[in-house]
Amino acid sequence: MDNDVAAGRGNASTLGQLALGLTLLAFGLGHTGVIDGVSAADAVGLAVWVGGVTLFVAGMLELRAGNAPGGTAFAGLGAFWFTWGRGAGADASAEATGLFLVLFALLALTLTLGAAAAGRLAQGVHGLLCVSLLLLAIAQFAGNDGLAQVGGWAAVLSGAGAWFAATAPLVSWPARPGPAADRGVTVSG
Repeated sequence: MDNDVAAGRGNASTLGQLALGLTLLAFGLGHTGVIDGVSAADAVGLAVWVGGVTLFVAGMLELRAGNAPGGTAFAGLGAFWFTWGRGAGADASAEATGLFLVLFALLALTLTLGAAAAGRLAQGVHGLLCVSLLLLAIAQFAGNDGLAQVGGWAAVLSGAGAWFAATAPLVSWPARPGPAADRGVTVSG
């Protein structure tokens, strides 16, 4: 086995980006109402296993490889998705749900600020996630379905960015590298 892969370097960042992208796309599309009969609750299984477990494992691999920003991002977001997926459908008040979303919006804000070295794409993914979670939190507090749809679209855009960050290097799509590319840092979590 390649030592880089065994040490967690190599595919963990790509795996994490794919897991984040797919989970955000499903979660976001569920909130938009654009697909008839599909809601955010339909993304629960994906959120727990792909978003929660896979992101957490990718985070641990990134931390083991010495990538603290990427490992923190993937592990923290894995905790978010696992908790959201396991708690979906529970008898939580709108206020408790809104507070949960605000707390993880703070994580997304921290990740946005910390992603400067990873480049604008990583900052955009985390920034849109932060906006999405804030809009969804406000929608919970206010009982506003229209605002929840806007939050869903922000999650879709964030998911598309994460998906692109993983797919571009795998299929050799041209992507404008961020400042981190010169230092050998990959776009992470």
